[in-house]
Amino acid sequence: MPPDIPARLDPKSLEAARYREWLDGGYFRADPRRVLEEGADPYVIVIPPPNVTAVLHMGHGLNASVQDVLVRWMRMSGCAALWVPGTDHAGIATQNVVERRLARRGIDRHRLGRERFVEEVWDFVRETGPRILDQLRAIGASCDWDRTCFTLDDGLSRAVRTVFAHLHSKGLVYRGEYLINWCSRCRTALSNEEAESREVTGMLWNLRYPLDLRVSERASAAHADGADSLGRLPDGRWYLTVSTTRPETMLGDTGVAVHPEDERYSALVGTEVELPLTGRSIPLVADEHVNPDFGSGMVKVTPAHDPNDFEIARRIGLESLSVLDEDGRVSGAAPSRFHALASGEARKAVLDELDALGLVGGREEIVHGVPHCYRCDTVVEPRLSKQWFVRMKPLAEPALRAWRDGEVTFTPKRWGKVYEHWMENIRDWCISRQLWWGHRIPVWYCGCGEEIVALEDPSCCPACGSSDIEQDPDVLDTWFSSQLWPFSVFGWPERNPDLEAFYPGHTMVTAPEILFFWVARMIMMGIEFEGEAPFSQVYLHGTVRDALGRKMSKSLGNGIDPLEVVESHGADAMRYTLISQCAVGTDINLDHTNVESAFASGRNFANKIWNAGRFAIGALGDDPILGRGRVETHLRDEDRWILSRTGAATRSVTRSLERFRLHEVAETLYRFFWGELCDWYLELVKERLKGEAGADREAARTTLTTVLDLGLRLLHPLMPFVTSEVWSRLPTREGDERAPDLMVAAWPGVEDLREDLEAETRVGTLVEVISFVRRMRREYGAPAHSPVEIHVGGAPAWLGEMLGRDRRRLWRLARIEKVAFSEKAVSSVTGQGAGQGAGDVRGSTDERPNAQGARAAGAHAVVGGLDLFIPLSGLIDIESEIARLTRMIGDVEGRLAGSGRRLANPGFVSKAPAAVVDKERRRFEELGKEIAGLREKLERLGGAE
Repeated sequence: MPPDIPARLDPKSLEAARYREWLDGGYFRADPRRVLEEGADPYVIVIPPPNVTAVLHMGHGLNASVQDVLVRWMRMSGCAALWVPGTDHAGIATQNVVERRLARRGIDRHRLGRERFVEEVWDFVRETGPRILDQLRAIGASCDWDRTCFTLDDGLSRAVRTVFAHLHSKGLVYRGEYLINWCSRCRTALSNEEAESREVTGMLWNLRYPLDLRVSERASAAHADGADSLGRLPDGRWYLTVSTTRPETMLGDTGVAVHPEDERYSALVGTEVELPLTGRSIPLVADEHVNPDFGSGMVKVTPAHDPNDFEIARRIGLESLSVLDEDGRVSGAAPSRFHALASGEARKAVLDELDALGLVGGREEIVHGVPHCYRCDTVVEPRLSKQWFVRMKPLAEPALRAWRDGEVTFTPKRWGKVYEHWMENIRDWCISRQLWWGHRIPVWYCGCGEEIVALEDPSCCPACGSSDIEQDPDVLDTWFSSQLWPFSVFGWPERNPDLEAFYPGHTMVTAPEILFFWVARMIMMGIEFEGEAPFSQVYLHGTVRDALGRKMSKSLGNGIDPLEVVESHGADAMRYTLISQCAVGTDINLDHTNVESAFASGRNFANKIWNAGRFAIGALGDDPILGRGRVETHLRDEDRWILSRTGAATRSVTRSLERFRLHEVAETLYRFFWGELCDWYLELVKERLKGEAGADREAARTTLTTVLDLGLRLLHPLMPFVTSEVWSRLPTREGDERAPDLMVAAWPGVEDLREDLEAETRVGTLVEVISFVRRMRREYGAPAHSPVEIHVGGAPAWLGEMLGRDRRRLWRLARIEKVAFSEKAVSSVTGQGAGQGAGDVRGSTDERPNAQGARAAGAHAVVGGLDLFIPLSGLIDIESEIARLTRMIGDVEGRLAGSGRRLANPGFVSKAPAAVVDKERRRFEELGKEIAGLREKLERLGGAE
């Protein structure tokens, strides 16, 4: 073995050193002059910037691995490939983290003050931001680190102000008092997308509101007309019934509504209803929003705490009364005895008082959607507030058209329809956040009533000249700045070579959950400000989950730290494992309880690449490697076969990369490199490589160098470290120009790797024959080194010649001592001649018939049109094997019967979880197949049950 290649792969030392060489070589950098002056095709990915709040999780590991595969592939394909890295300031999340850190020191941000608090956040960000980028480097990310951006950088901040001012001038940004989503924990407004609806079990209470005595006759008539929600209290007053899941908000009711065409209540429209506990009366109104067929057909209207009620109030002209403050406690607008109660406490107090008055008509348990904050999981409250909004419909229309016209595509395709539905039903976006960390809204207010929107901080009011102006205290939603990411990272709004060369980009790789938060908004902004979408392909990969299908999270304790995997297994192992499971449209399941096993496939493959490379380089020796042209006429079947298979792998891998079928890339390369190149070609040429100098040996050396070189190139995007290290030690063929590093070597073409069907047939048949013998040994427990005789029926003449010529190879690879040929099937050998042989072949067998006298005991298979048969007498103890198989059949039949009884039990089928029942049905089928296979083997041996 080559003395300079370590016997064992050590990813920990290898990967760090190799990454440093890439950085020193400047291979990650993308120069716009290659595009603008030399005509190179650009390929651009902008990273979904991770938040600066925490370390990377396995979802980041998957996302970064996918992007790096694509970027490395396109870089090797000759493109000016650019991957722009960066981080996001993550307004709500970062402020929450820093507030908690300060709280542990006994510091409250309000006492600290805005300026000092922001300084504390910057200190935190300077600590965490670089750490996250180092983690990306550790997994091999080939980003252009000189271009690293942060969403609060000066240049990106200028882009944010420019966009705000532009949209404001077009009337697309406006300020108004509307009902918004409010998180009392984060104490800020949220967009509709940030308020995630979740199904929860709750209660629906029926509350009774008394009617004025003066409308008793109308109420009596309405009740007679079928108004079942009307009833009488003990004091003789009529009451109406309304239903609600939030009794505490009834303190803010300003009306009760019915449908205008609901004849049951038409006589009551315009009358007054007593609002219990408040001393107020509220009107009974009519609005078409009310569904007359749902419940009683009558709803309470709480405009400040329900979006639908807010719209009813605007149409009817009802007052909006906020009874919950920014902390989620009852406000001063409610009766004083409820002041400052938390919503849960207020609910109990309200119900207790209503119940004492006989005004609770019952309750029922229901399951309904309740919005939660996407950051802290607090229940979101609708709240009436003056906020800044973006009018989205005019921006969505051209972005929707871009998808319909094919300018933007989605993988998987189904997300295109989801995108379309969202864009068609888009609502205005609340962009102001009541935070201190983030892009301050660039609006100043003057006492004269002037609102100043400016790119630079103004010193005075342009309307009245006063210097007494005040900037809006709120910041912009984090997504407002990140939606500009594809062009703000290139210095926009300034026109420059970077923007000209690298906008628009090409592929956006992200997770489906931010399709609306981020992807759709980037498309809208790109079209609005640059006239075209920022990317043409959107690839939405799956979510990393645990073995039970649960999304990995800190709260569940089921996460896997990608850096721990890199430390224990290596980055290549982690990347390959993730990519191999990255099928389009599916999630990835990893067992967090057994990380060793979860990433074993990637680690084993990396070791195989290392060991195969080490063996091959040692076998090639130090002599020069001839060019392909000089050995072409001396290529043997196995050389032509592996070259053809390399071409097939190249075509398959390239096609799969183009379609984002990354798991197919991994499968193809595993099958090609481990199976065809290592398990077969290296075994087939070992003797030639060790043989005497001459044309035959040189043909093998050149072929091995060629296919190993190309195989490492194909593998490089997935497993960059081990492939680069092996490739750097691989000799170069005479006449070839060598790239300085594998990552900038050319992607394999197929021009010189034409399909060779003849060689594939010949060597493929040889492989099948040897595989059949090896499989037979495993199935029947035949000794590994005992000689076997094989009968081949339906064999063409060339096969006899090839097997006869390869006697030594057959013996070395499968201990095949003799081969007998026949033009007819040989699986029913009964001791008669098996036909004329070829090479060192016997023309007959001495196998005895089985117990029934039908045929000899043996293993049989039909492979590629060949009828293969191996007599087993003398090779194994047939009687013992028959007894073993009989026992196994009995055991499996017992398990099959037990499974059948469970499936026949109505209690099991109806009460067990569906997944358990399905698993049992699959088990029943598998046991049946296992029995069939065992019986077939028993029959081959002449046994009977």
